[in-house]
Amino acid sequence: MLFDPLLLIGLALVLAVACWLLIRRKENTPEQTHSIHGSEREAVAKRAAIGLAEPTSFFKGLSRSRAQLSSSLRGLFSDGFNEEIREDLEGILLSSDVGVDTTDWVLEKLEQRSRQESVSDPDGLLALVKEILASTLPVSEGTAEEGATTPHVILMIGVNGVGKTTTIGKLAHRYQTRGKTVLLAAGDTFRAAAVEQLKSWGEQNGVPVIAQDSGADSASVLYDACASARARGIDVVLADTAGRLQNKTNLMNELEKIGRVLAKLDIGAPHEVLLVLDAGTGQNAISQTREFMKTIRPTGLVLTKLDGTARGGVIFALSREFGLPIRYVGLGERAEDLRPFDATSFVDAIFGETGE
Repeated sequence: MLFDPLLLIGLALVLAVACWLLIRRKENTPEQTHSIHGSEREAVAKRAAIGLAEPTSFFKGLSRSRAQLSSSLRGLFSDGFNEEIREDLEGILLSSDVGVDTTDWVLEKLEQRSRQESVSDPDGLLALVKEILASTLPVSEGTAEEGATTPHVILMIGVNGVGKTTTIGKLAHRYQTRGKTVLLAAGDTFRAAAVEQLKSWGEQNGVPVIAQDSGADSASVLYDACASARARGIDVVLADTAGRLQNKTNLMNELEKIGRVLAKLDIGAPHEVLLVLDAGTGQNAISQTREFMKTIRPTGLVLTKLDGTARGGVIFALSREFGLPIRYVGLGERAEDLRPFDATSFVDAIFGETGE
């Protein structure tokens, strides 16, 4: 009988401990659940905030180009338009990287129109310069993006150092905020750094990246990427390419091969070919465009780093010489600062008007 009380006491202690553990578990469970749900809400809110972030305006992004061009034009026509003023205007346009050919064309147009329309006042002459420059910008005809073919393949071309891979990452972000699924293709197989950079953008945006070892055949990588995207039902493929312009023959042959290989998929790829140019290189951007157009005709241009240069006038020269639409411009470092080009906003901003 002596064991019975001890047994009862032991059982009571076990029950007490069990009850205490159950109570603690109930108390902790709601807090843990709330913490998990809170993290999910924070993640969703963060993604929404990124998608809705306000992009840099054209007016703000073009402050340096405006200081170079528009500020120099103020007060220039106080004495009308004569030979001396013509030379001053020529210097201003050239210093803004409008280019020799386009500058000569602007001067001839201004002289012709001012005479025909009897314009001699400063405001009228400045307005004419603005109209003439704006007329060089082709109206964008849009893209084939909304067509029935999936995936929509965009081939990104350009020399090393212009911001091509970064532009791809920013475009991926842009398409995602519009509800599109995206796949990145690491076609610049000659630079290990380019592949790693693209993978980094893939991780940042949460999109798949198709890549092979350094030195692999670029056309093969892009073919595999497009085939994979079609099998997965992905909307957009952004394909990186090599930018070794110093080895022009091999680079151009490579681009030709990519076109032939992608044609085998029978999806009409590439649907767009975007040539990425660094606005800060000025007239070199025109030389690069000429070289690439000898092999492949871009469907549009992307001008990066416009916010960091006073050479925004090169856009007028590029548009007039090649007649290619400017698809996007880089107005800042953030993903949302890669903006669709708007001719009206661009011209207004570079001439000192907000336009937005």
